[in-house]
Amino acid sequence: MTDPISDFLTRIRNAAKANHKVVEAPGSKIKQEITKILYDQGYILAYKFENNEKGHPMIKIALKYHPETKTCAIKDLKRVSRPGLRRYSDVEHMPKVLNGLGIAIVSTSKGVMTDKKARQENVGGEVLCYVY
Repeated sequence: MTDPISDFLTRIRNAAKANHKVVEAPGSKIKQEITKILYDQGYILAYKFENNEKGHPMIKIALKYHPETKTCAIKDLKRVSRPGLRRYSDVEHMPKVLNGLGIAIVSTSKGVMTDKKARQENVGGEVLCYVY
């Protein structure tokens, strides 16, 4: 696999479109940070980090659905920076997703954070994905 973050986002996107309640994905430190951000921003209901029977890290994510419309809280996940074309942004040119209604997840020197927090911390970095 050449892009594990893209695979992780695609698993979540596909599970949301198929109305699954839980999605499993292989784990890593950056995927755990992305999962924590999705939880803190209210896009997922719960998450759990565990090891499978072979000892490899796994992430279980419970997707969040709106009760009245039965639609997923995650409308779309878009991978921005990829192995073939890395996208970096400084603080002045940090992207706003849907005029602030969505979030951009950014990998900075101070850790993985949202675009809003990166502006507050005054750091730029690699724009990993957009979530809305």
